[in-house]
Amino acid sequence: MNLLKRAWGGTFSSLRIRNYRLYFIGQIISMSGTWMQVVAQSWLVLRLTGSGVALGLVTALQFLPVLIAGAWGGTLADRFDKRMLATWTQVIAGALALSLGLVVAIGVVELWMVYVFAFALGCVAVVDVPARQSFVMEMVPEKDVPNAIGLNTTIVTSARIVGPAIGAVLISVVGLAWCFLINGVSFIAVIAGLRMMNPAELRQVKKVPRSKGQVREGLRYVWANAELRSTLLLMSIVGTLAFNFRVVLPLMADSEFSGGAGVYGLLSSVMGIGTLFGALLSARRARPTRALLVGSAILFGVFMMAAGLAPNLGLELVALVPLGAVSIVFVATANATLQLNSSHAMRGRVMALYSVVFLGSTPIGGPFVGWLAEAFNARIAFLVPGMATLAGGIWAMYGLRKAKLAEGSVEVSPELPEDPSFAWQAITRPVRAVGAAGRWIRYTAEDLAARSHHRSSRRSDGLDD
Repeated sequence: MNLLKRAWGGTFSSLRIRNYRLYFIGQIISMSGTWMQVVAQSWLVLRLTGSGVALGLVTALQFLPVLIAGAWGGTLADRFDKRMLATWTQVIAGALALSLGLVVAIGVVELWMVYVFAFALGCVAVVDVPARQSFVMEMVPEKDVPNAIGLNTTIVTSARIVGPAIGAVLISVVGLAWCFLINGVSFIAVIAGLRMMNPAELRQVKKVPRSKGQVREGLRYVWANAELRSTLLLMSIVGTLAFNFRVVLPLMADSEFSGGAGVYGLLSSVMGIGTLFGALLSARRARPTRALLVGSAILFGVFMMAAGLAPNLGLELVALVPLGAVSIVFVATANATLQLNSSHAMRGRVMALYSVVFLGSTPIGGPFVGWLAEAFNARIAFLVPGMATLAGGIWAMYGLRKAKLAEGSVEVSPELPEDPSFAWQAITRPVRAVGAAGRWIRYTAEDLAARSHHRSSRRSDGLDD
């Protein structure tokens, strides 16, 4: 019993803080509504067009603002009160959801309206994501930050399981409009939680005055810190290539296992169980470590390749559980690493760059992974990102060790390196590794195809009888 109490207390220790508890409850309700809207929006686009291209365009429009303007959103988060910013972004996001629900309910919705609402929601995310991510540091003591971030990840993971399930039931019973309307109302929980907080119990952070060059200052700050630099570079590889499960899972279900929506739902649910386990595991960590970040990236790549190579549905399900777990451990560890190694004055800009490489890379990685599946097959769409993630993890481990040996510590001078080849080598080394992995996968696929064709020719000629 004492062991169970300690485990419970270690996993949910941040919830003893009232301000964070209010935030946590509001996020659970709102994030479930958000995932209801994700399902409804995809179904709405397919109902209006029947086009996968239109669906991909909606996703790209929703994440494009983060890619373009994410760094400026972080500057605003450093200049202004984060609780105030988060409150207003939730108000706007809720109004957008209600507006879309109304045009669907009265039957006047058109595709261009969905495009506009998706892009507008992406513009809100430009400010909302860095503001809410960095606000965690103000709600809890520094020692509880990893736990709070892990619990945030648990919220998102749980909502990914609960929200789509509720959304599917609502669509079939009462229609699409109610998913948007209920999501709009769900933002009231977050807004109420933010307004009910006691400002006196928040950690006071000095606001950064407005000045020229603050975005570039944030970039220089990240580059000057080996811990932040290597974490974001690794996130850029993994975020762009590996986190495209909305693309690869339905393709695997359809083309490799000859299943429909039921098989896709099974794959998503099983992976969701793994991500929930990984989120709870992350919440128990006292502090993120470099070994955990690099190790989870390497295991992420290994299990992703295992999922791509699984010969049948049973083994695919077995591979997806640890894949989901290590993917969430990697994200939560990267998030906590960036927050704990950033100064208060720079945290908003650092987390904005995190959102750029993690969320803003979706318009780039999604179409590329889709092209891999179309040009080769769905397994290659798992294998190439898996190889890239594995190569990125090994590179990060080697790069940080080299930086520590050269500099004597992780912290360096706040100036960019004078030698431009340093930056070029840091960027191109993982790119070359990814390219080599891609060429290996391509040659392997071509060899397998040639052997299959040769066996078919021998059977047709009667040589194997």
